[in-house]
Amino acid sequence: MIFDIIGWIGMIMVLVPYLLLSLNKIDNGVLFQVLNLLSSLLMAIGLFPKNAWFSFALQIIWGVIAIVGLIKLCNKKNN
Repeated sequence: MIFDIIGWIGMIMVLVPYLLLSLNKIDNGVLFQVLNLLSSLLMAIGLFPKNAWFSFALQIIWGVIAIVGLIKLCNKKNN
């Protein structure tokens, strides 16, 4: 039950920032990438006990992409 709740929170967290980005309410910046990272982690936690490995792997990859995006943003600010 707790894993389902965590997964649902993660799912909402990935949709809301994408909606805000699509409506030009936020940019593809640190906030967007942090929300992507957190949502992917929450969804991965929710998927792990269900043995949904392809979806779990997708969330881990999504999180890695968010980390790469954050690193690029930080490097951009430092230059």
